[in-house]
Amino acid sequence: MAQVHGDCDERFSGVRDALAASLDRDDVGASAAVFLDGRPVVDVWGGYADAARTVPWERDTITNVWSTTKTMTALCALILADRGDLDLDAPVAAYWPEFAAAGKDAVLVRHLLSHTAGLPVWEEPITVEDLYDWDKATSLLAAQAPQWEPGTASGYHALTQGYLVGEVIRRVTGTTVGAFLAAEVAGPLGADFHIGLDPAHDHRVAPNLPGPRPREPRADIMGKFTNPAVGAREASSLPWRRAEIPAAGGQGNARSVALIQSVLACGGEVNGVRLLSEAGCQTVLRQQSDGKDLMLGVPLRFGMGYGLNSPAVPVSPNPRTCFWGGYGGSLIIVDLDARLTIAYVMNQMLHPGTLGDLRGASIAMAAYGALAS
Repeated sequence: MAQVHGDCDERFSGVRDALAASLDRDDVGASAAVFLDGRPVVDVWGGYADAARTVPWERDTITNVWSTTKTMTALCALILADRGDLDLDAPVAAYWPEFAAAGKDAVLVRHLLSHTAGLPVWEEPITVEDLYDWDKATSLLAAQAPQWEPGTASGYHALTQGYLVGEVIRRVTGTTVGAFLAAEVAGPLGADFHIGLDPAHDHRVAPNLPGPRPREPRADIMGKFTNPAVGAREASSLPWRRAEIPAAGGQGNARSVALIQSVLACGGEVNGVRLLSEAGCQTVLRQQSDGKDLMLGVPLRFGMGYGLNSPAVPVSPNPRTCFWGGYGGSLIIVDLDARLTIAYVMNQMLHPGTLGDLRGASIAMAAYGALAS
């Protein structure tokens, strides 16, 4: 069995074993973390940071976590809403006047968070380099018309959501999502998560490793998100790391993801740091849509910036649970009933979707199995 490093409460040894099994089977390098009542009961890692398996995955290795980043951006918006600085039920144009163009004057902030705004992709062809130009990416979205009536259905905004929510945050605070996260969330908590990575951390980054090529083109689902087409090569580049891509460019590990999201699971306060009120945490559970997602083609329930536990996607035995995952396999589960967070982060991309795969699921099942024992 693969060697796994770190700390693990013996009650949760099944999580450590699940990570070891995953490293033996599919993973190159990975980390897993479980926080209960804001305290780490599992913080483990193993494998390698490179495809050649010559550089060990260390305690502080970080990697691009793709759409797991969305939960960080959403948390920033929830914090601002809880402070009274942002009204989730207000028109986006109240903060971003240019956004009212093309019939979007009635699009609400909560529509952006719940993927129901009707702006899932850029309609004008763009390049990966355009993603590094914040003003261009946001201006194009502000000029677009919605593809469907906002608020009536979800259609996963794979990359656009970060720019949409991020621009609202910028208009409200005068600073970028990455800077807000660093100063107001990650910094106070001592969490090693970054949207826009400083060069000083480059030596700790495990590049994303591309998964096997699918036997058939993914035009049915993921092929809808090819403007621009991004993958492991782009996400491992220096320009990608430096840019703030708040829907898909976050760099971290399981410990940092679980620590930050444990604030939401624990009523807004962890380790003496309060970021949200209890009521502010409950906001995440406000259902915004429930049905077949127009872009992903699967049934999903969306709350305020997170997917919600449902019969179609049963991530937890507890109803007040939210989650999201990243392209390739990363996963975060936030259980407000159990005051629990479960995170899995890896460098080997396998699954083309954003709802996780069996690797993350095995970590989650082991964690819940320990709780039930």
